[in-house]
Amino acid sequence: MIDYRENFPLLRRIYAEHPLQYFDNAATAPKPQVVIDAVNDYYNLHNANVHRGPNFLAEEATTLYEDARLSVADFIGAQREEIIFTAGTTASINLVARSWGETNLKKGDVVALSRAEHHANIVPWLQLKEKIGIVLEYIDINEDGTFNTESLDKIFAQPKLRFLAITLASNVLGQYYDLKPIIKRAKSLGVISLVDAAQGISHRPLNVKELGADFLAFSGHKLFAPSGIGVLYGRQELLEDMSPFLGGGGMIAEVLEQSYLPAELPDKFEAGTPNIEGAIALGAAIKFIKKIGWTEIVSREKFLSDYFLEKIQELDFVQVLGGEVNRLPLFSLVLKDLHPHDVADLLGERGIIVRAGHHCAQTLHDYFQVPATLRASLSFYNTKEEIDYFINSLLEIKALLQS
Repeated sequence: MIDYRENFPLLRRIYAEHPLQYFDNAATAPKPQVVIDAVNDYYNLHNANVHRGPNFLAEEATTLYEDARLSVADFIGAQREEIIFTAGTTASINLVARSWGETNLKKGDVVALSRAEHHANIVPWLQLKEKIGIVLEYIDINEDGTFNTESLDKIFAQPKLRFLAITLASNVLGQYYDLKPIIKRAKSLGVISLVDAAQGISHRPLNVKELGADFLAFSGHKLFAPSGIGVLYGRQELLEDMSPFLGGGGMIAEVLEQSYLPAELPDKFEAGTPNIEGAIALGAAIKFIKKIGWTEIVSREKFLSDYFLEKIQELDFVQVLGGEVNRLPLFSLVLKDLHPHDVADLLGERGIIVRAGHHCAQTLHDYFQVPATLRASLSFYNTKEEIDYFINSLLEIKALLQS
């Protein structure tokens, strides 16, 4: 099998004589050399603002930046005008909540979420609740991580349901959701939908037109690109009707003393100097993914998921949240008589990078009555041998802490 670890300089690190084992991909993915090179290339050879300046540096930077937008559009099956560069998923969802939500929602209108949502897809709607009095309703989750159909039916029966904000994949349960029938049902009722694709974007192919979502958000740093760059996809007709969220340079066509005229899409939502190098590097990350191919990625991650579940189920002191069907290689573990923060710290001393806590999904942990979990999140470059090392390390740490 191809060793994809060689693409990632970070994975060459040695800590306390242990090779680095990265099991925290759900938080942020390591960066391949081609992405690092794209950032360095921008600074070494271009280093200019975009859409401004009649010189070759500005022209080159603009071409690279807009080529990255085209790469993103092609990657998710959208049009160029429908791709807005943001600071990340959180910024994208806030943009929709402020620009679309404050204009189109009113007191008593229902916004539906699932209990599997990340804080990034809860807090902006809680803020809107405080500001204008919308009502939040939550789709319940079954023990296997799937949506509860009875709960879903009750929410769709709400006469004031106006908006559906829902995750594509849970960053706690590892569940990858088939949202097509849910979004189709919402659309039949005139309900606008937003998909948080932050966790799903790096694991499965995605086409926004086939999915049917009105808005979709994701972050570059979970897709092997730098932090500080993200994407908001929006249907063109919706984006055209929305007011700019931020004002300043770059998002205007004309500014007068008492009025202004916003620029055309997508520029009207990209005020100020954007994260140019981040966008360019996101384009490089997409090319990296395409070169490997979704068939290879999905196949390897399915093998890793199945093997991890097989090995972890041999440990009688570990419970895995969520089910086994349609699962990403992401596992939140409940440890009997062991605190996840202690275990995460000791795993780190063995070179294994994991995450402990509620993973910015406190409401989901409360729902399952679990204060914190230990999360191991893998990607296609991880290996069977790393899983074996992780399992053996858990056993050693258990013996150490309970001795």
